[in-house]
Amino acid sequence: MRTVFFLLVLANIAFFAWGYLGGRGSEEAQLIDQQLNPQAIRLLSAEQRAALAAERAKAAPQPLRPAPPVQQPAPQPAPQPAQQQPAPPKVTVAACMELGAFNPGDVQRVERALAPLSLGEKLSQRRASETASHWVFMPPQPGRAGANRKAAELRKLGVEDFFIVQDDPKYRYSISLGVFKTEEAAKARLEQLRAKGVRTARIGARETTVQKVYFVVRDVPEPLAARLDQVRQAFPGSELKECQPEAKSAAN
Repeated sequence: MRTVFFLLVLANIAFFAWGYLGGRGSEEAQLIDQQLNPQAIRLLSAEQRAALAAERAKAAPQPLRPAPPVQQPAPQPAPQPAQQQPAPPKVTVAACMELGAFNPGDVQRVERALAPLSLGEKLSQRRASETASHWVFMPPQPGRAGANRKAAELRKLGVEDFFIVQDDPKYRYSISLGVFKTEEAAKARLEQLRAKGVRTARIGARETTVQKVYFVVRDVPEPLAARLDQVRQAFPGSELKECQPEAKSAAN
């Protein structure tokens, strides 16, 4: 029995050795046959090599691209405090102004000059007796006929405010062209007459009481005051100023 056991063991060992060595030898022989088989070798063309390289490049893992940086929103400027709008300029209003003084013969011309201002109830007149010390006149003419001829010449020149003196023996038939409180006002009147072509008029001293007319305007803002001053410039010798106390009382 022991002899049979050992024979079986030896037989198994011999079978295992044959199977291992015999199979490995056949595999190595197959590899050698494949390596030495020239028919299995193929040369690739340039186009094929380029296509194979492109396929390999596609198959290769692509490098990870870094994520684009997150843009931070631009800082917003701090809100500026609202600028305070400048207050509209205050309009200065004069309670009462008067334009004058005018001779009674000039009243209608002044009224026409003031009409475009549409003063309405704001406008009134004040009359006053004043002592004049300067007057603009033309020397006495040779009789009534001479005075009338000179008056006609003045009208042709556009001069309407005058009168022929008759009740004063010293200046009878002279032509008065205006009496004024100040010499400056008399000079302004004389320049106006000369601009119209009057050549023989002159300034003289004469104390006399005359009637003067003032135009009183209430509630006068600056724009209206500027327009009243334009009217004043059209009447040399006149003034634009705040009302006298008695005129303010009358206006109220």
